[in-house]
Amino acid sequence: MERPLTVLRVSLHHPTKAPAIFATVPSRLQHDTSPLLVGRSLDCHLQLQLPRLSRQHLSLEPYRERGSALLAFSLKALSRRGCVWVNGLTLRFLEQVPLSTVNWVAFSGVQMVIHVELGTSLEAFACCFFVSPSPLIYRPQAKESDEWEDIPQALPAPGSEKQAPGYLGSLRRPSQTGDSPPQPSTGGGTEIQLQREPADS
Repeated sequence: MERPLTVLRVSLHHPTKAPAIFATVPSRLQHDTSPLLVGRSLDCHLQLQLPRLSRQHLSLEPYRERGSALLAFSLKALSRRGCVWVNGLTLRFLEQVPLSTVNWVAFSGVQMVIHVELGTSLEAFACCFFVSPSPLIYRPQAKESDEWEDIPQALPAPGSEKQAPGYLGSLRRPSQTGDSPPQPSTGGGTEIQLQREPADS
């Protein structure tokens, strides 16, 4: 009897909503237990057409924890020039972090929400991709880091108390530096500002 696959349900968002960015994204991709590569290169399993994206920007890497009969996953940064943000943590070249059941990822102006649905197969896994028509995402849960200031807990706008917890609002166009996470707009919902700490003068 064939064992059910672990499924990664990946929602893709981009502030510009340019259709060409996600033109080559499949709706479903089945993959063996080797790393699944994301980037601009034709060798990547998930190709995104972004000029600031590295040829191989990141990878989703399945592995087995000791004593576990299920696959677990980590996300590894492969870009030498850009960062990847995972659940509030900043990853630089060759750094990686294990994924939890729900994960918020940002890189090169793209936002991904990855839901992991565990299966029992140890031979392969599947990715189901959903390209969102909206750049709305949920607020990441910030963790301790020397890189970022604490995220202020702004009060919700009047009349917005019934919105879903963690609702972020629409996002601005990403900066041109390639090293900044997406910034929320002043639209509805809770406003979050992620900023680098000012350098000592």
